[in-house]
Amino acid sequence: MANLVTNVADAVEEYGDNTAIGFKGSEISYEEFWGQTGAFAAALEERGLGEGDRVALYLPNLPQFVIAFHGTLRAGGVVVPMNPQYKSREISHLLADSEAEVVVALSDLIPFVTEVRDDTNVEHVVSVGGDAEGATAFEAFLEPADPGIEDRADDDVAVQPYTSGTTGQPKGVQLTHENLGSNANSASKLIPDGIRSDDKTLGVLPLFHIYGMTVVMNASLFHGAAYYPMPSWEVQDAVSLIEDEQLTIMHGVPAMYNDVINQPNAEEFDMSSLRLCGVGGSGIPVEVLRQFEELYEPKIYEGYGLTETSPITHFNSPIEGRRVGSVGKTVPGVDSKVVDEDFEEVPPVEKGPIDEENADLREITGEIVVAGPNVMKGYYGLPEANEEAFTEAGGRRWFHTGDIGYQDEDGFFYVVDREKHMIVTGGYNVYPREVEELLFEHEDVADAAVAGIPDERRGETVKAYIVRTPDGDVTEEEIKEYCLTNLAEYKHPREVEFVEELPRTTTGKVQKFKLREREGDN
Repeated sequence: MANLVTNVADAVEEYGDNTAIGFKGSEISYEEFWGQTGAFAAALEERGLGEGDRVALYLPNLPQFVIAFHGTLRAGGVVVPMNPQYKSREISHLLADSEAEVVVALSDLIPFVTEVRDDTNVEHVVSVGGDAEGATAFEAFLEPADPGIEDRADDDVAVQPYTSGTTGQPKGVQLTHENLGSNANSASKLIPDGIRSDDKTLGVLPLFHIYGMTVVMNASLFHGAAYYPMPSWEVQDAVSLIEDEQLTIMHGVPAMYNDVINQPNAEEFDMSSLRLCGVGGSGIPVEVLRQFEELYEPKIYEGYGLTETSPITHFNSPIEGRRVGSVGKTVPGVDSKVVDEDFEEVPPVEKGPIDEENADLREITGEIVVAGPNVMKGYYGLPEANEEAFTEAGGRRWFHTGDIGYQDEDGFFYVVDREKHMIVTGGYNVYPREVEELLFEHEDVADAAVAGIPDERRGETVKAYIVRTPDGDVTEEEIKEYCLTNLAEYKHPREVEFVEELPRTTTGKVQKFKLREREGDN
C-alpha cells in the first residue's frame, strides 16, 4: 500500500481540477491542495524533520489541518492529532509522550503550548489564524518546493491519536499506513457506486477524531470528492451548507441529528441532495432516527468502531442492508465475533434486535472482538496494555473492544453496553477518573465521583457527586467553572450534586451503579 498519501496523489493525477476543499465560499482544487501539502512537507524537511518524526496538529476543522496532515505524511512523518478543546493540562502528556517536535496550533491556543513546551521535545510552533508570540505563521512556515513522497512500509506508523483508558494516562494509538488506507477504502464502499468524484462531503466531525479523519476526510480525498470542513457544529450553518452546496454525504453523531429535528424550522430544511447519512460515536435513539426520516428523504445508517480500529468495523449500509437498533455488519476486510470469558464464540440469535428486557442477556452476549488490516499496531510504549488488548487465536490477532453485544444469524451486530464506566456524551468519550482526579485537587472537595446520567440531546452527560470538606463552601457553579478552566468543555460536569457521603463497597470502591440508580428514582 506504501505511503498513505499516495492515495491523494492518485486523486490529484485523475481529478486535478476538481475541488478538494471548500471552505467559507472559497475552493481549493486538487492541484492547488497538492502544491500546499508539498510546501508543508518541504518546510519540515528544511528543518531536518522527516521519517518517523511527530507533528502535532492542535486545530479545529480548517484547510490548514488537511494540508498539514497530508504534508506530514508526504514527508514521511507521523501525525499526532490533538483536540483543540484541550487545555495545557491535557496536551502536556500528549506532547511529551509522542515526542512531537512540531506543533501546528490555532493562534488562540499557542499559550497552552508555550506553558508546557519546556517539558517536551517541541522545537517548532506554527500559528494558524493570527500571529502569536513564539510561533511562526503558517504561511511563513511553508517552503516553495515540490518534494516527492517519502517511501513508507505498510506497517509504519502514520498517525498517533490518543485515547484514554478507564485508568491512567491517555494511550497513544499507533495507526499504520495500511490501517488507515484499508479503512478509508472500506468506508468508500458503503455507498452504492462508492464515493464518487462528484460527491461533496460535510466535514463537521472533528478531524482530531478518527471518524472525521478516516471516514469523512480521507475517504473523500482518496476518491476525488470535495471535502467541506466546518470548525464547529452550528446546526443552521450546517444545513445551509448542505442546501447551498448540494452536499451528498453527511456523517455525524446522534446529537447532531437530534439538533436538526428539534430546530423550530426543521420542516423547512431541504436534505434531498444527501445520498448517505451516517451516524456513529454512540448509539442513535430509535426515536431520533424515526423523526429524521419522517421529515427528510435520506435514511440514517448507523455504524460502530473505535480509535484502535481506524475506526469502522461495522456499518449498516444501503448495499448490505440496515436493521434499526443494530450497528450493522462487518465492513469489507474486517472480521468480528462475540466471545465469552474463555474466548469461545457465543452463538448468534436467530434475528435481532431481541427484547433485551425479557431476554437472558448472559446467554446471548459476550465481548465483541475484531481482526483485520484496520486494527492498530499497538499502544505506543505500553507492552502490558498491548498484552491485555489482544488475543492470538486461530492464526489471527483479535482486538478486545471492551464492548458487550450479540449478533444474529443474518450477520448484524448489536451493542448492549459500552465499557463499564466510560461516559459517551454527544459522541465524545469521557473517562470519569480524569475528571475525578481534577476534582480531588480542589481545596474544598473531600471526596468525589463522576458518572454518566441520561441526557435527551447527548445520550449521556457528566454528573459530579461531591462531598465537601468540613469548612468547604464551594458552589455548584464554582465547580463547573473550575472544571471548564482545566478540561475540554464536553468533559466538565453539567450537573453537580453535593452529598454527605458516597456509597462504597467494603473494599472502598465507589458503587457508581447506586449513584445511577438514584437518578432513576428522582
